[in-house]
Amino acid sequence: MRAALCVALALGLVASLLCDAAGRQFTEEEMAGIRQRIKSMFYHAYNSYLDNAFPYDELRPLTCDGQDTWGSFSLTLIDALDTLLVLGNQTEFQRVATLLQDTVDFDIDVNASVFETNIRVVGGLLSAHLLSGRAGLEREIGWPCAGPLLRMAEDAARKLLPAFQTASGMPYGTVNLLHGVSPTETPVTCTAGVGTFILEFATLSRLTGDAVFENVARRALRALWHTRSDIGLVGNHIDIMSKKWVAQDAGIGAGIDSYFEYLVKGAIMLQDEELLDMFLDYDRAIQNYTRFDDWYLWVQMHKGTVSMPVFQSLEAFWPGLQSLLGNLDSAVRTFQNYYSVWRQFGGLPEFYSIPQGYTVDKREGYPLRPELIESAMYLFRATGDHTYLQFGLDVLESIEKITKTPCGYASVKDLRDHQLDNRMESFFLAETIKYLYLLFDPAHFLHGGEDEGAGSWEEGGEGGQCVLGAGGFIFNTEAHPLDPAALHCCSRHTQERQELHDLLLSLSQPAKPGAGRAPPPPPLKQTEAPPLSQSESIALKPGERKAAPVLSCPVQPFSARLSVLGQVFSDDT
Repeated sequence: MRAALCVALALGLVASLLCDAAGRQFTEEEMAGIRQRIKSMFYHAYNSYLDNAFPYDELRPLTCDGQDTWGSFSLTLIDALDTLLVLGNQTEFQRVATLLQDTVDFDIDVNASVFETNIRVVGGLLSAHLLSGRAGLEREIGWPCAGPLLRMAEDAARKLLPAFQTASGMPYGTVNLLHGVSPTETPVTCTAGVGTFILEFATLSRLTGDAVFENVARRALRALWHTRSDIGLVGNHIDIMSKKWVAQDAGIGAGIDSYFEYLVKGAIMLQDEELLDMFLDYDRAIQNYTRFDDWYLWVQMHKGTVSMPVFQSLEAFWPGLQSLLGNLDSAVRTFQNYYSVWRQFGGLPEFYSIPQGYTVDKREGYPLRPELIESAMYLFRATGDHTYLQFGLDVLESIEKITKTPCGYASVKDLRDHQLDNRMESFFLAETIKYLYLLFDPAHFLHGGEDEGAGSWEEGGEGGQCVLGAGGFIFNTEAHPLDPAALHCCSRHTQERQELHDLLLSLSQPAKPGAGRAPPPPPLKQTEAPPLSQSESIALKPGERKAAPVLSCPVQPFSARLSVLGQVFSDDT
């Protein structure tokens, strides 16, 4: 197999296709012009959805009508909400946020995907909640720990909790939003459907103070971790009741991809070493058994033998993920391989045979996926190489030329002849457009850019003592940005309320004979900030105002290297 791959790769396809992309430098004027083109692309699709498909989940761009797909709750509108703000449209963000509160109801007799509802609906509402201040919405007292969009996200997530009520802790793949899990529901689900909850559920728990969401997400992650093979790999589908692997193909693509993504991003957002250690163990096995000449193949999870020598379009998130951890050399080479496939077809086919250098039968489509654009955004931030901007321009031209219709943009049914399919998934507006725009806007506040980010920090929490929006946003797998500082802000207030409760309880209890008051701790030096896990003192003198610590929210750990090298964990973390 290695020999066959080397023969295929020795053709020099990658180098020849990329040589003419390197070297060009984009001016700020050119980038601004491209951003305007991307905005026009968004509004063509968005307005087509509103005019022809709302309140259905998705637009059908060939017949100019709509259809319900993932749950019948105006999914495209929820998924596109934070993109409106990313593009600077505060007025429409306000209108849609109010519209969703008035029209969306999760008490419906619908069977919904637990995975898709979480990443698109819960993730989209959480992101919109955390960005609502920038849109000029009036925020409730105590924001970001309270708000109507947060309550909607919590309501949607509670509808998913019955799926996690299993002996293993791993969730079912589908749940009825009104009646819970059907008695006939299959116990077989994909790996990503088990391991892609920690970002949204931990955010919910930390913002609301209800630990149930984070607890079930962690229990599922740990259960999945204990099912890995002796060589450190996980398969594609598992029986959540018996914990037996039904599909034993191991790789980084469809059915597994976002599990690895959430281990890394969860470790970053929560500063959680357990999640990072899990991923690093997996990564060692992935590099040992699935990586061949900077491609990643599918192998048998127990033996490590190649089962499918293919590249899947969903794997294109991997270079971006590697860049977050500082593995830039490997990330750049793998991206170049994937870019060569894009240049060959004008898009990424769902499956691509690496030895044959062509599409796989019945897997020739391109549903406007965002993963390679996402990787380009991270790698451009990490390297400053304008090759990634040239790729972004190629994407823009391809989508406009191949997929544009009078009623939006259509998925490509077959990249060989560019036949179209009558579907525009909500992730086109949530991810593809958003990542493409952010690629060409390095000064955007989501990047912590100087032009916008430095002057747009927000106050939050009780008394406005938290610094929010200072950079280091974490994108969930549907490209919905989450602010780690908000999690810390609300967690700190929850801890303080618990301390106050404990203090009042202790004062109400009679002192035990012989018990003395513990001496107060020595005061912190003015040059030292308190550790993140330590709460401020809640005892104040009359008329005294509580002062925020030097870093009341975790700004520096998330922005230091991220804004310079595209990496998050510093060398001494």
